[in-house]
Amino acid sequence: MSDPSTRPVAAFDFDGTLSRRDTLVPFLSSVSGRTRFVQVCTQLGLLGARRRVDVRDRDELKMELLRRLFRGRSEAELRERGELYARDLLTNELNPEVLRRVEQHREAAHDVVFVSASLVYYLEPLARELGLQGVIAVEPAVDGGVLTGELTHPNVRAEQKAVRLREWLAEAPTGPLQHTELWAYGNSSGDHALLELADHAYWLGRPSKVPAGSSILVPVAQFP
Repeated sequence: MSDPSTRPVAAFDFDGTLSRRDTLVPFLSSVSGRTRFVQVCTQLGLLGARRRVDVRDRDELKMELLRRLFRGRSEAELRERGELYARDLLTNELNPEVLRRVEQHREAAHDVVFVSASLVYYLEPLARELGLQGVIAVEPAVDGGVLTGELTHPNVRAEQKAVRLREWLAEAPTGPLQHTELWAYGNSSGDHALLELADHAYWLGRPSKVPAGSSILVPVAQFP
């Protein structure tokens, strides 16, 4: 008899993997207003102004961008905006082949989780609509219903993807999961650590950039 605490898990990156494009920048621009968004990007040196943050440090850059755009904002407002944005993503922006892969994992009774550097505000409602078991994503810190400008955890990128997924597996809603098989899906260098952790790693980025141990995802009629 199999151990009831052991279940297969499928971990999906979001931007460029399940989604057709980057989803963070449009959300930030919409929520903060285009004028403010352009102003902050200029201050950070992203639009030709003098650099104040090293653009090579993606984590630092992202934290500073979110700090300047979100500090003092209402969490309730951002969650409401995220709900609306998630509906648009569900209707217009998901890759149907990868979405079918998500559905195949669900039909096989696998636990499915997002592991993404995007924001929880729209990934959590999207995950509910898709029937996922978890969301590991960027979550701004909140105090008294207002965003502080900090993050609850480091940016969910590179090694942090593997770190956070291991934590999620140890604290899964269905109980600690000593998984026998892990499927992982990614498309960029920020996903390499996640893919290395997997028993079955699938790449949706440039064919010339396939990481060692990963395979290019090819639509299949049968799964797994």
